Amino acid sequence: MSKFVLYRLLQFPLILAIIYLVTFMLVWVAPGDPLDQPDRNLDDATKQALREQFHADSAMGFLTYYPWRLLTAGDFGPSMANPDWSVNEILFASLPVSIALGLFAVMIALVVGVAVGTLAAVERGGVFDWLSLTLALVGISVPSFVVASLLLSIFAVKLGWFGVGSWGAISDLVLPGLALALLPMAYIARLTRVAMIDVLSSDYVRTARAKGLTRSSVIWKHCLRNAFLPVLSYLGPAAAVTLTGSFVVEAVFNVPGLGQHFVNSVANRDRTLILGVVLVYGAMVLLFNLLVDLAYAWVDPRIEVGAG
Repeated sequence: MSKFVLYRLLQFPLILAIIYLVTFMLVWVAPGDPLDQPDRNLDDATKQALREQFHADSAMGFLTYYPWRLLTAGDFGPSMANPDWSVNEILFASLPVSIALGLFAVMIALVVGVAVGTLAAVERGGVFDWLSLTLALVGISVPSFVVASLLLSIFAVKLGWFGVGSWGAISDLVLPGLALALLPMAYIARLTRVAMIDVLSSDYVRTARAKGLTRSSVIWKHCLRNAFLPVLSYLGPAAAVTLTGSFVVEAVFNVPGLGQHFVNSVANRDRTLILGVVLVYGAMVLLFNLLVDLAYAWVDPRIEVGAG
């Protein structure tokens, strides 16, 4: 196990280097200049001085300077659109908000999705099974920004149950968390249903019932653990997608997370902030996938994740 973890950790720098290189090429060839902004009327001499300050006067200088600065000083450098703020300060201020929102959405999707999928498998062909199918179709088909707009219009504006544009209370997580959770909830519900149907027909289930175990104990304690493996495989990418896909939802609910800064950085061609956000999200995707692989051995001890 330790060799497996070490091998995966040694892969992280190489993968992040590839992500940095690809992102750099995309932001460098994208049209627009971060120094040509309507609210910043700069002359040519000032622009040239700022390009030299940001090491943005040549592609090779920009490509090599910031990775070296990150490795030696742990600093992504200043924001090109707002030099008064460093990329590190923006990340430290907004990343915890996005992580809290994303983890809240993942917990909703996991708990509700597994419960709905399990009950749909147990009551296969019944009304609850058809309702779970409807929930899955809606969750997969309707974009998150549409769900976010509907939740905001109904529960915040019309009913007044939640505040609009506020942040800091637990209640502020509810609506954006639901909007983010609907898509992974739909997938988890269907994965759980299919896996549970297969597990419920196993011989050990009939043996457990014959030995006198209750129906609920067999379903929730024995069957669900084996049926959870496909959900666990999806959970790593789902958590990463939930955390990185909150840009539009954060904009709809005015959540001061990293998504807002990433959208602004793309609009302002803020290359240093774009690279910083992409690298942080890339590292989170790699970390979540590693945690899922390790969780396999915890859920099912028969699985040897470090096997050759």
